[in-house]
Amino acid sequence: MSKTGITKLFLSSVIACITGGLLVAIAWSAFPHDVFVMNGSQIVAVNGSTFAWTMLGIGAAGALILVGAAIAGFASWIGALLNTAALERKRWFAAIALLGVLNCGLLGVFLYLVAGPGRARQSAANTSFGTAGAS
Repeated sequence: MSKTGITKLFLSSVIACITGGLLVAIAWSAFPHDVFVMNGSQIVAVNGSTFAWTMLGIGAAGALILVGAAIAGFASWIGALLNTAALERKRWFAAIALLGVLNCGLLGVFLYLVAGPGRARQSAANTSFGTAGAS
């Protein structure tokens, strides 16, 4: 996967995360408006109003968007790992892998996108060394 593709995937996951979070927050704001029928601390029923079902639908859509954002973020992390695994020096690979293990994988992808090497730079360097050595 190219660095441009990883960038698009990462940015789409960030936008989806923000969108899903807003939808869940909007749906959560319905909680105090008698959407749920409570028995102590347990939810025993859902108020049958249109507002209640709309808010539950918005919350479910937000949760699904958040799941999609998590999958896209994970895919961008894997893409960054695969790109850096192809490099001769494994510093970027080790840093991104370590940040992923420490549950900061999206930070590693962000750092890779801002300052990390791309495949084009590596292949251009290999080509220039190959032609310089051949002369």
